[in-house]
Amino acid sequence: MAVEVYLVFNGNCREAIEFYAKAFNTEASQIMTFGESPQNPDFPLPDEAKDRVMHARLTVSGSTIMFSDTFPGSPFETGNNITLAVVSKDIDEIKNAYEKLKEGGKVEMELQETFWSKCYGKLTDKFGIGWQLSHDDGRQQ
Repeated sequence: MAVEVYLVFNGNCREAIEFYAKAFNTEASQIMTFGESPQNPDFPLPDEAKDRVMHARLTVSGSTIMFSDTFPGSPFETGNNITLAVVSKDIDEIKNAYEKLKEGGKVEMELQETFWSKCYGKLTDKFGIGWQLSHDDGRQQ
């Protein structure tokens, strides 16, 4: 299991990734945009979301830092744009941690299958710490 930092930006994520990649002399993994994700015809993607970064990674001194932009119109506050991402090959470990972390906290996304993970959830614990929990089944970038 790994615990990784997840940074969220308000439309300038690509610029931040390029800045950090240059500062640490590394390269970003594939930068996936919202426009490249599977689309739901019932909820058309607004034009202003298409080029925003949905997910990217950098490796800095052996540690992974993950990145994304907010979805247009989503709340954004500098200082609250950092979460911890727990990535594990053990799905039971993810489920157990999620159940314990959500006690007294606020669930933002229930554990569920997504196109990038069999089991992903997001919450803020009772201490105000944001967590993303994801099963690593080989689909993650």
